Amino acid sequence: MPKTNDAALAAFSSVKTEIDVMLERLAALSADHFGCSPEDVNWGHVGTLDHYCARLREITDMAFREGKHAD
Repeated sequence: MPKTNDAALAAFSSVKTEIDVMLERLAALSADHFGCSPEDVNWGHVGTLDHYCARLREITDMAFREGKHAD
């Protein structure tokens, strides 16, 4: 009886869906300037956004084998 990867595929699809939802939410938040109007932006907002950027850079570096994750 051949082995199947049905369980792994189902788990992969579930996690992919979760990531897709997070990306959609982040895109919507970004389109809304992360909830900040230009006249309200302060250095705290910059620090928060920089933190988000660093985490996303880490993820994209891993996914695309760039930065410290380059081959």
